Amino acid sequence: MRPIVRSLFLTSSLIALRPSFAVAGMPSLLLSDITRMRVQTISFFLLGFLISAWGIQRVWNSLRKDFPRLPRLAYRKAVGVVALWGLLFLLVLTMISGARELMTPGAWQKEGYTYKLQNETKRSISEQESARRQSLDRLRGALWTYAQGHKGRFPADASGPDIPERFWQAPDPSGMRYIYHGGQVADQGATPLAIEPDLFGNGRLLLLTSGEIREMNAQEIQGNTEVRNP
Repeated sequence: MRPIVRSLFLTSSLIALRPSFAVAGMPSLLLSDITRMRVQTISFFLLGFLISAWGIQRVWNSLRKDFPRLPRLAYRKAVGVVALWGLLFLLVLTMISGARELMTPGAWQKEGYTYKLQNETKRSISEQESARRQSLDRLRGALWTYAQGHKGRFPADASGPDIPERFWQAPDPSGMRYIYHGGQVADQGATPLAIEPDLFGNGRLLLLTSGEIREMNAQEIQGNTEVRNP
């Protein structure tokens, strides 16, 4: 079996490393920011999982030199051992979370993807909203500066080098980017130009082409987007 596995590995490596050709105008599949981050997280987790299993296998089999009675551990069994330990740790963490909630009922409130104490959440709401507005205000300044030098038009997309990457990122540790609708004209109408990612609850801040920063819920955002793209 080993020669077959080795041949398959070499074949797949050669296919992955071969040069690819793209024809102009071909459609390409682009992932959203949330999907891209999830794929990156899952890929990193799987890589760490497989490397951990390989390390467990090497350590266990190296111990057989000093303890000959130990059975040889295959890689498949090492993967099973790592998976079992992962499930046990997940069970322990779930029990700790349940005990925390029982000892302090109602004290924790979900905020984004994490939980925080309610008192701390209330104190940080105004600070967080201020940071969100300041971040959109910086992006507004960068976009309007760009538009002044391009006959009032905004960038076609958010991937160009004219505006640094830091302006496109929302004030969140995840580093997610604003949802940008490019190709519009400054100070004409009041359509969504940049929208916060879905990180701060139902009320999300928008930057409009009029320069106004406004808060809308998901239904209002969808309605405004559909009006722009019927």
